[in-house]
Amino acid sequence: MTEPFVLSPRYRLDDEFPWLMGVDPSRNYWIWVNGESDLTVMIPGLLVTDLEAWKGLIRQFRRLQPQEKMQIERVAQSVTVYCVSTNCYAIASEVNGAPVWHLFDRESLESLLMTSHPDWQCAPKDVELGRSWLARAFAQPAQV
Repeated sequence: MTEPFVLSPRYRLDDEFPWLMGVDPSRNYWIWVNGESDLTVMIPGLLVTDLEAWKGLIRQFRRLQPQEKMQIERVAQSVTVYCVSTNCYAIASEVNGAPVWHLFDRESLESLLMTSHPDWQCAPKDVELGRSWLARAFAQPAQV
């Protein structure tokens, strides 16, 4: 039996390698793990319908202290943002069957969360990201 290996890629806006593929209209964050374009994950992001809810959730994120967490509720699933330490936040996911904690500095994660503003519109090229995700979902067998 082998010990699981947990990968912890770290993302900053000033990274040497690009890591953000895009943000689709449903506010899903498409990320190249460690800047590798052949290793892409989709992380469900913050999605709100009114400005007051958006302000409240952004304030909640800004108040996070080390060891605290914030739940992002989505229809199909929820995502937890962990404040690991000052200026270090984590979102857990799975890549190729392995647990992964994606680490973000405050500026990077706050920039992603800002896309949840009700008036925000994704880049035209990012519309296709959402379509590809839906196509993959429809290709899966129905759950009984």
